[in-house]
Amino acid sequence: MMKVGNSLKACMAAVMVTAIVVASARAQSLDKVTLMLNWYATGLHAPILLGKQKGYFEKEGLDLEVQEGKGSGPTVQAVAAENVTIGFADITTMMKLVSKGAPVISVGSALERSPFAVISLSEKKILQPSDIKGKTIAMTAGDSPSQAWPLFLEKNGLKDTDYKTVTGDAKTKINAVINGQADALLGFATDQGNQIEFVTKKPVSLMLFADHGVDSVGSSFIVNTATLKEHPEMIRRFMRAATLAFEDAVKEPEAAVDALLVAFPKAGAKESLMSGLKTAIPLFHTQDTVGQKPLRVSSQAMEKTIQTMVDTGGIDKSDMNASKFFTNEFLP
Repeated sequence: MMKVGNSLKACMAAVMVTAIVVASARAQSLDKVTLMLNWYATGLHAPILLGKQKGYFEKEGLDLEVQEGKGSGPTVQAVAAENVTIGFADITTMMKLVSKGAPVISVGSALERSPFAVISLSEKKILQPSDIKGKTIAMTAGDSPSQAWPLFLEKNGLKDTDYKTVTGDAKTKINAVINGQADALLGFATDQGNQIEFVTKKPVSLMLFADHGVDSVGSSFIVNTATLKEHPEMIRRFMRAATLAFEDAVKEPEAAVDALLVAFPKAGAKESLMSGLKTAIPLFHTQDTVGQKPLRVSSQAMEKTIQTMVDTGGIDKSDMNASKFFTNEFLP
């Protein structure tokens, strides 16, 4: 009996060793891909983590690592320096850096409408552009929404003297609205409004720039042009997996947020993250792309984005060439 037992143990040990070797070999055979987000993990990023949890990237032969970021600018710069494989960043920020020589391009956009918004507690009744008159607006100097703000004012017949401002980083802006130091903030509809709503337990109003004359494509997958040239099939495989992930997140938002929290347990309250994802989903398409797979940008949307960037001084008229900034070639 002892000999049989020892044999069984030896057999089990051999199976375990074989499994470890096979798993190790498989891991080594996968292409390592590092994706840097534009910010700390939020509901908008949940589809990516859902795809990773479901094994979509692994099935495409990719070993995906997702890193949090500290702003679209640093993320695009990391891609330009080839410190990461792919970035998830605001395309208008990318465009400014491309115009200065950054060798990067968008290969698919999660937000096909801009998430820039005037965010306020609904009790402030800031629903139309004219409602900001006499109000105090919290802003972050130099961020994407604040750079588009002058054009928003111009399009809606407003002046700098129509409102007061307080300035600070993203956290300061949120606290200013929560504490009543500001009536509204300029930010991202997919993130900051949900945080305010969660803390105050009060409804929030989102006045999208896109609904008032200033629209642009938003968060996109950014790749170095050298990577596209050297590893085109790897990017195709990544975008196939990402497309499936975003399709599933629309159908299963709760599962997507759960996957996000598994990967980033400190990302925030599930309720707030769910609200952020549900706010983002309507921005996944424009009228031109309804019924199409996600991440595919229409030429009309890009032309509008380019014109917005020229109007805000983000890029020069000489840069009005859409193919310089984006391609749908690597999408399924």
